[in-house]
Amino acid sequence: MSPHLPQAEPEASPHSATKTLRAIARVHRRKLIFTLSLVAAENLLFLAYPLFAGSAVDAILRNQVGAALLYAVMVLAFWVVGSARRSVDTRMFTRIYAELAVPVILNQRQGAQTTSTVAARVVLARQFVDFFEAHVPMMVTAFASIVGASVMLLVIEPVVGIGCLAALMLFAVFTPSFAAQNQLLHGRLNDRLEKELTLVETAAARTLLRHYGLLSKLRTRLSDREAIAFLYVGLVAASLFAVAILRLATEAQPSAGHIYAVMTYLWTFVTSVDEAPGMLDQIARLKDIGLRVNPGRITDD
Repeated sequence: MSPHLPQAEPEASPHSATKTLRAIARVHRRKLIFTLSLVAAENLLFLAYPLFAGSAVDAILRNQVGAALLYAVMVLAFWVVGSARRSVDTRMFTRIYAELAVPVILNQRQGAQTTSTVAARVVLARQFVDFFEAHVPMMVTAFASIVGASVMLLVIEPVVGIGCLAALMLFAVFTPSFAAQNQLLHGRLNDRLEKELTLVETAAARTLLRHYGLLSKLRTRLSDREAIAFLYVGLVAASLFAVAILRLATEAQPSAGHIYAVMTYLWTFVTSVDEAPGMLDQIARLKDIGLRVNPGRITDD
């Protein structure tokens, strides 16, 4: 075998999503640090946005055009950094997946898995790369937005900021059970997907209908759980906006810029919290995949 090809290793027991993600992060740390640095720069600019926008509103009302135009410069900087990150991401993560797929196949073959199972697990392995490409930046952005918006609200409108902290504590209570139930559902879904190729080749129509019907039900249950979580977040969001409006309405002549900054930071907070159910679902999915897929030694050419 060529020394440049990834080598299969015996199945490690137990293996997990955490071990696989750590291995990918260790081998490709320079690439990941570079792209996450761009994500961090985006987040810093994004968190500064409401303050710049609020200042621009007040500057416009005072007819200070030069000061207001600083907002346009900040917007341009945000899009330049975002464009650079998106250009780098595709090149980097497609290469990482190419280097991950081969050892996954070799390890599954060595474990005497069926062709259907091997094919399914190679597809599932893509989720590890997607985690770094899509979900890590999303998580970093959401975390930075939630923390940053909460801190800024505590500074400029403390009552609203305290309300945000209370909402976070409420969500934290329900997070473990939500994630655990989703992991069970993803386990049942992936069990079916691993058998799909064999069923496509050999199963009768009735069996295929039962198979795809079950897949549909499992995906619907996962979607319903996310929809319910979305509704709960909406109820909390509406309550926080009501508190903010009542608070601002009782203040003595707050400036337009202050009102805009408070409402924008609060919107940033609730839309970032709204990402949490989807992120928890992805983590639950990866946990189940990690129990199935062992890529062995991950190498970087």
